[in-house]
Amino acid sequence: MTTGLIPGGQPPDRPKGTRMPQQRRERVGRAALPVDNRPRSSVITARAAASFEPVGRSVATARSFVRDTLQGWGFADVVDDAVVLTSELVTNAVVHAGTHADVLCLRTEDGVRIEVADRYPEREVPVQSAAVNMGSPDREGGRGLQLCAALAARWGVEYTPTHKKVWFQLDLPERPVGTRAAGPSLPADLLPLADGRVRVAVVQIDREGAITSWNEDADDLFGYTADQVTGKPLTDLAAWPHTPGTSTGIVEALRLSRWEGSYGIRGADGRVTPVYASHLRVRDTGGEPSTVCLLVRDHERAVLQTPLRVPASDTPQVSDGQSADPFEVFIGSPAPDDLDGLLQRTVERARDMLDGDSAFLLLATDDETELEVRASTGLPSARQRFARVPVDAGPGRYGSARMPAVHDDLTAVPGAVPLLGGTGMRSVVTVPLKVEGRLTGSLGVAAEAPGRYSNEEALRLQFAADRIALAVESARLGELERLRRGSLSFLVEASDLLAGTLDRDQTLALMAQMTVPTLATWCAVYTIADQASDPYLSYVLHEDEELIDGIKSLLSKISPPDPVPTPGARVWTAPGEVAHQAALRTSMRSLGLTGGPPHQISAGIGPTLATASAVGGETVVLPLVARNRVIGMLTLGKPTDEHFRQEILELAEDLSRRAALALDNARLYSERTAISQALQRSLLPPGTPHIEGVEVEVIYRAAGEGNEVGGDFYDVFPIGDGAYGFAIGDVCGTGPNAAAVTGLARHALRLLAREGLSGPAVLERLNSAILDEGARSRFLTLLYGEMRLRDDGSAELKVVCAGHPLPLRLRQDGTVEAAAEPQPLLGVIEDLELYEETVTLDPGDVLLCVTDGVTERREGTRMLGDDGLADVLTTCTGLTAGAVAARIMRAVERFASDAPSDDMAILAMRVPELQKD
Repeated sequence: MTTGLIPGGQPPDRPKGTRMPQQRRERVGRAALPVDNRPRSSVITARAAASFEPVGRSVATARSFVRDTLQGWGFADVVDDAVVLTSELVTNAVVHAGTHADVLCLRTEDGVRIEVADRYPEREVPVQSAAVNMGSPDREGGRGLQLCAALAARWGVEYTPTHKKVWFQLDLPERPVGTRAAGPSLPADLLPLADGRVRVAVVQIDREGAITSWNEDADDLFGYTADQVTGKPLTDLAAWPHTPGTSTGIVEALRLSRWEGSYGIRGADGRVTPVYASHLRVRDTGGEPSTVCLLVRDHERAVLQTPLRVPASDTPQVSDGQSADPFEVFIGSPAPDDLDGLLQRTVERARDMLDGDSAFLLLATDDETELEVRASTGLPSARQRFARVPVDAGPGRYGSARMPAVHDDLTAVPGAVPLLGGTGMRSVVTVPLKVEGRLTGSLGVAAEAPGRYSNEEALRLQFAADRIALAVESARLGELERLRRGSLSFLVEASDLLAGTLDRDQTLALMAQMTVPTLATWCAVYTIADQASDPYLSYVLHEDEELIDGIKSLLSKISPPDPVPTPGARVWTAPGEVAHQAALRTSMRSLGLTGGPPHQISAGIGPTLATASAVGGETVVLPLVARNRVIGMLTLGKPTDEHFRQEILELAEDLSRRAALALDNARLYSERTAISQALQRSLLPPGTPHIEGVEVEVIYRAAGEGNEVGGDFYDVFPIGDGAYGFAIGDVCGTGPNAAAVTGLARHALRLLAREGLSGPAVLERLNSAILDEGARSRFLTLLYGEMRLRDDGSAELKVVCAGHPLPLRLRQDGTVEAAAEPQPLLGVIEDLELYEETVTLDPGDVLLCVTDGVTERREGTRMLGDDGLADVLTTCTGLTAGAVAARIMRAVERFASDAPSDDMAILAMRVPELQKD
């Protein structure tokens, strides 16, 4: 289907060859074709056009198009007749003629004109002077013109070489003076609750969804001035309810011709105010569409919630004088996959058909043991939606689900229809919805007066239910399929998010953020450290952030739910009961009803009542089970009088299983990371000692995420008698295996050096210790030295370089030279003959020792190398030891863009220059 809106104004020029309607009357059998007496000066104030493909479903789509268009124009009085006529004419075009059907709706000051054109002009043209019999009304075709003659004020047929067009005019009826709708007198305590002054916010939204008008009541309700919100999208302020795989978003709702329902507006203080809204789509004289939104507080919805009531005597009349059942016009109006729209129109039509005060529809669960409230009118639907009642057993069973039933007075059989408890309804008629003998739901109509219904009304309602049951079941199955697809996408995304982190706190936050507000209004996560520990409240989230602290305080004062490993959701009533009692005590205390002096209501009552309302609905607990152990509980809640759908609970159960495994993985990772870090820290030196007269700086980088120690190591330690030992080495490989040899080498060096052994003797014994490790041994390069300070301010170093990159000495004049000769590395051969070399560091000289992770830094085929390191060191003249080490590390990092793949260690020692007197 393709649609288009045409700005209001005069009709466009007709193409050549188009004939104007005849201005004469021709007899057709006993009837006569009417004369088009439509004044040529009539102003067309709005147009809507659509084209429909030659397929069967186009008839239902055309009916929806005409119905929505006329309701948007406010022509509810002629909607039913227009839909019936359009349905017949479009059927002729797309089914019988087999062509596209073009539908054009024209709004005038007096009514509406609808034109239906097909592209099959080779049809029988009525002869002007001959009487043509349209045939029997029972035959397959030909009823469209008969209905036009019976229902339309004027109608006609126009032919062109390419099209045939049938048009009809429906005039608006004269509205009689008097009561249009009325309700019974009620006691004051049954009247709707409202504040002292009812404020109706009027907000206008342009075609882009931006606010263009904002009245004073909107300012008072939500705290924004018109200047603050004008030009901003309404979506920035609206808290729209959402269920995975279902529902209409606010953007779609603003494009509908008419919409009515509940959502929230976030005020200037950050709090969400529940509102009841009525949207009407309009166009200005220039054809620009916009949406007018009337908003009141949700508990004052009665101000706007005034559905039109069609008296039983006003049912449409067909040409043979018999009354058409309201469901005749209704069936097919909603889109085939719009279950909520289908159910809502069903209950409204059922109520109007029996002239009741309320109506409701329940759908059976898959096992047919419970009924779930899905639509109602005239009842507090927000309180009842998705509530469940048993069919055959239990104290609150639905006794009349499988058979039609009439209750003259519910006060005589309390509990017979649990949905109506406390609503003031006295008489009710209920009928089952069945498909192939299987119970799929229940439809009921109720009235406030007793004895309103008899078996005759039950038969009429059952007849209507039988005709709508199959459409309802088909739409329900379609909704379930969409919900399952949406649930699958939701679970896939949730799994990806949970798998993307191993941080426990982040996992808890993700669990809560994925459930609120998609699955629940608020949630709390309890964790259990071990089997001997009690559940601990770890995380709380509510869609209104201002309520989080109140809910957290409330939950911390009550015992946590029992950690039962049984799968599935179980109801937890404690939060709602405690919140109710706390709110009641606060209210009584504020009103001075607890024995103390009366005083005015304090501001503290607000958060308490808000918290009670937030957790006053259904609360369920799902166990978090991982590796056959309960590691926590996921608690989901709804606000006052709201319930969870079974599909949402099943989705939450699937999510809880994935979240439990992710949480347990995060716990295990945290424990193992803590153990690994503790072991790695034990391999590092406790600290670098302060050596009087020598600057010492060390920089160490272990390769690999989460590693603090690798195959490279360093150490600086006192030996005794003013001597200090220093070492820097590299074990073959990286990671834990190399770190094990690192620990052996560092601790052995300290122990052997303090025994008074020389440098070569220390390294020879270390070589033997490494070879004793057998298969776990790894070869090791090591630079070891001993340093003593001289009286003239210089330092004497005795070094042994066993297969390690040579140390470099930087003199004051900027020259760089190797400070030792290469010797065999450790861990390869048993008999080593090592010797030590003496190096003198004069004041201002620097000794630089590095591991091969520095010199073998690569960028493609380039390598930093010994020469590159020496070039960098020549630029460090006059720098402190810390500055030298930092410049070397910065040069290494800048040499290549990739992260280092090898461990790196830098040890810089400098003898400061002598201070001049």
